[in-house]
Amino acid sequence: MKLMLKTLLGFILFGLSWQINAAISIEITEGVEGAIPMSVVKFETRNLPVRLKADISSIITNNLNRSGVFKVLGNDKYPSTPHYSKDVNYAKWRAIGQEYLVVGRVLSKTAGELDVQFQLLDVLKKKQLLGYSFPVKLRNVRATAHEISDLIYQKITGIRGAFNTRIAYISAKIGKTSKYVLQVADTDGFNPQTVLESDEPLMSPSWSPDGSSLAYVSFENKRPEIFIQHLASARRSKVTGFKGINGAPNWSPDGKKLALVLSKDKSPDIYIMNVSTKKLTRLTKHRSIDTEPVWTDDGASLIFTSDRSGTPQLYEMRVSGGKPKRITFEGRYNTAADISPDGKNIAMVYGGGGSYKIAQLERESGNITLLTSDNLDESPSFSPNGRMVLYASTQGNKGVLYMVSLDGQSRHKLSDQAGDIREPVWGPYKKNRR
Repeated sequence: MKLMLKTLLGFILFGLSWQINAAISIEITEGVEGAIPMSVVKFETRNLPVRLKADISSIITNNLNRSGVFKVLGNDKYPSTPHYSKDVNYAKWRAIGQEYLVVGRVLSKTAGELDVQFQLLDVLKKKQLLGYSFPVKLRNVRATAHEISDLIYQKITGIRGAFNTRIAYISAKIGKTSKYVLQVADTDGFNPQTVLESDEPLMSPSWSPDGSSLAYVSFENKRPEIFIQHLASARRSKVTGFKGINGAPNWSPDGKKLALVLSKDKSPDIYIMNVSTKKLTRLTKHRSIDTEPVWTDDGASLIFTSDRSGTPQLYEMRVSGGKPKRITFEGRYNTAADISPDGKNIAMVYGGGGSYKIAQLERESGNITLLTSDNLDESPSFSPNGRMVLYASTQGNKGVLYMVSLDGQSRHKLSDQAGDIREPVWGPYKKNRR
């Protein structure tokens, strides 16, 4: 699997069987020993004028379970089903080993609007830790469940949750008439939205830091070109269309620049483009292949893949110029870097012996830890809180998406069972937070 060449040439052979708009399902494949035990009681929904299309408690349960931090007890083992703190018998929940309990209810507020209430309870201390009441429109019930999950996660761990965010990925239907689709969905795979559909390959999506736009590569004009798509308005603009390679766009942390790969001056090199003026600055100049640039968290440097040492390795270079510094030395194949939001870790593809796995590189120590055990893993992307890594893998003849915790202990699959999904990228936090 030539990941570097795939990035540069832009053709991805996705598989044989597809279904473009199906929701992604979740399958927990690995759990975590020592996860925090808690329970999420099914929210009371009596006397509602409409039937909810989303089960809030189930969404919260799935979110917390796939974080790798919590282990939510099955409903069939609950000693009771309280919906408010005053109805909780803490002794019974302590007796079955629970540390935290989530209870809630959904009330009718006005026409088309609900009142979603929840409480997070500390079972051992017999006290409420959180209590919220949300006015919610019917169409936003799922988003509210993700928001509640974020609040619970942050209260217990001290780390901001990332459930109420989005992912982008490429899907396709290969056959006599091929279709390639750039899609955006919730992090649990539900609510998929088509951003763009094309008869020619699409690849390398990259979120703007404010989440309003996606940059990507399109072959719609029979050669690779870079576009920016504004999600709210569906307006898009072509960024580059030079002869040769136009690839691997990546937004700067301030959203004002794009790092990208161009071969207009013969060899594939890293360039920086001012998005508003389209002014280009060439960063690397080498006869080797330089590709897959990503910005460091402070925007001062780029980390990219190069084969200038003879095998694909990661290099770091100041945006202001200078000599690239090689940062990976273990293994003969290290590519496709993504940097954690705090700048401390790099997720990458680590290859050797015909297998390609997702690994974590600690920037300060240089230590590398393998996070996955499959043979064809690619395209790692950090969650905005840096606690999970989204990536693509291959099962049979189709691509599937996985998420893995930063310690590699918790892994789950997001898979469209009818098709093949590639090149995932995790979006930033949404602007508005309650």
